[in-house]
Amino acid sequence: MATSTSRNIFVFSILLVFLAQWAAFGNASKRKEASTLSLAERVQQLTDLSNKRPVIRMNVAKFNEYVKGTPRNYSVVAMFTALSPQRGCSICGAANEEFTIVANSFRFNSQVFSNKLFFALVDFDEAGSIFQSMKLYTAPVFIHFPAKGKPQSHDKMDIQRFGVEAEAVARWIAERTDVQAVARWIAERTDVQIRVFRPPNYSGTMALIIVSIVVGGLLYLKRNNLEFLYNRHAWGLASLFIVFCMTSGQMWNQIRGPPVVQRTQNGISYIHRSSQGQLVVETYIVFLLSSAITLGMILVIEAGKGKADIRKRRVMLVAGLGMFALFFGMILSIFKSKAHGYPYSFIMS
Repeated sequence: MATSTSRNIFVFSILLVFLAQWAAFGNASKRKEASTLSLAERVQQLTDLSNKRPVIRMNVAKFNEYVKGTPRNYSVVAMFTALSPQRGCSICGAANEEFTIVANSFRFNSQVFSNKLFFALVDFDEAGSIFQSMKLYTAPVFIHFPAKGKPQSHDKMDIQRFGVEAEAVARWIAERTDVQAVARWIAERTDVQIRVFRPPNYSGTMALIIVSIVVGGLLYLKRNNLEFLYNRHAWGLASLFIVFCMTSGQMWNQIRGPPVVQRTQNGISYIHRSSQGQLVVETYIVFLLSSAITLGMILVIEAGKGKADIRKRRVMLVAGLGMFALFFGMILSIFKSKAHGYPYSFIMS
């Protein structure tokens, strides 16, 4: 009986020690999460950091202090990413550029800028333990940390809902790296309406200046012989050039300013996978395919009405039909890849 009582006392003592250690560990964790700075000091430091760089890079210490520290009267929108090339995240760089554009648009817009919202970046190589604590296994991820409480499920950016393209078939990569989608998502979380300002692109202006200089130079050199201005073939080529520019989407590029290519998890994509978007390189591809189709039709027409040798005309006919069939099949294949559900194809699917 005495042995049994001693054993029970020993087990009970072990249990009390375990509970005491567990409680001490919990209190230590709470003390660890508690901020060592006052709220005013924390806000001032965040403001100073955002003045230097709108997107604040955070390590573990800064994240625990500024994002998880309490009390808070400000929100933090954090992007969890992996920017190191060794990590192989092909879309993280593009997402970082778009996120920086949003932060700059907020920082330099005096009408909405305040110390109630800050932008943070957490890189896996600088704060891998944060990814583990947040149970994040992919990148990039956008999470809103509200002023009060912890992030809820709706505080993690839903790409399919907030993408700039409404159709469900749009790829989440394009929507994840779209600056307008991020801005709309932030507005719904924080009531801050951010008007996005993209850096100006002067490539179109420079191209127009170069073309004007070239055309002006040619007219000056040919000022004594301007008969080429009455050449119907020259005007026909100029008209086709304008038509191909418009049908390939050059005007859309000038209005929307799409990226040159698209970074995906499978590498670089040259064709946008949605009918509501396009890439700059895609425009040139469509331009060249349309030109090749037209050239094929011209060869067929010239073979039918020409006065050359019959063998030469047959070669022109076969070459024209071959060009038309091949390049029309290619451009139809591109259209089918963008208009999901389109049932028809020609030569290639």
